[in-house]
Amino acid sequence: MSMDVLTLSNVEASYGPVKAVRGISLRVPEGRIVTILGSNGAGKSTILRAVSGTLEAAAGKVMLKDEDITNHDPADIVRRGLVHVPEGREIFPLLSVHDNLLMGSYTRRDRDQVARDLEMIHTYFPILRARARQPAGLLSGGQQQMLAISRALMARPDLILMDEPSLGLSPRLTREIFEIIVRINRERGTTILVVEQNAAMALNAADFGYVLENGRIVMEDSCAVLREKDDIKEFYLGLKDEGVRGARRWKKTKTWR
Repeated sequence: MSMDVLTLSNVEASYGPVKAVRGISLRVPEGRIVTILGSNGAGKSTILRAVSGTLEAAAGKVMLKDEDITNHDPADIVRRGLVHVPEGREIFPLLSVHDNLLMGSYTRRDRDQVARDLEMIHTYFPILRARARQPAGLLSGGQQQMLAISRALMARPDLILMDEPSLGLSPRLTREIFEIIVRINRERGTTILVVEQNAAMALNAADFGYVLENGRIVMEDSCAVLREKDDIKEFYLGLKDEGVRGARRWKKTKTWR
């Protein structure tokens, strides 16, 4: 049985007087993809920010493997093996694509391996090699998302948090990004926690899902089970049968153990 890379126990977080998440408990097993689904404003991004240290948790505990990282400095959390790809990408627009990638490796000292990892990145996203010397701010939205994911990989993390990787992308680019997410997980064994509004893609990429509503988890199960629940499709996720079938074409269902 896989160990849990990330465990949240009764985590709460607020923006001023507004409590955004309430008593969140979840786990992310090693080597798996887990997704958090829910409507806009449900608290999905808040959970990731509380985990990565960019927002203070008001209560509860965040464990990275066997270490308590609750409210640690974000840079310390990166050094411990957790990287956050935020909503909106937050690349460095004036730096070159190449320098953005190197920024992802700033905590590392193994320069030879950094060079090899750059080559690996280019196999996932060849466009980043072609645009290596171009200012990152001139990339398209899809290319910026590729760069943000690649920058995270350059840290060699045990766990990547991805916040709305499909935001603003066309259906074709969304599918491409999720295919790469699955490939990274399979080939590198990288554990991934992804927040996503494109439920059809997320449910077919991930092993296990949590459904969030008004800052609380209202449902959790394997994605194979969640995909078949009529109430999930109609009321929580807005899925249509056609969308689910289309997303299944590129990924076989995984089993949660």
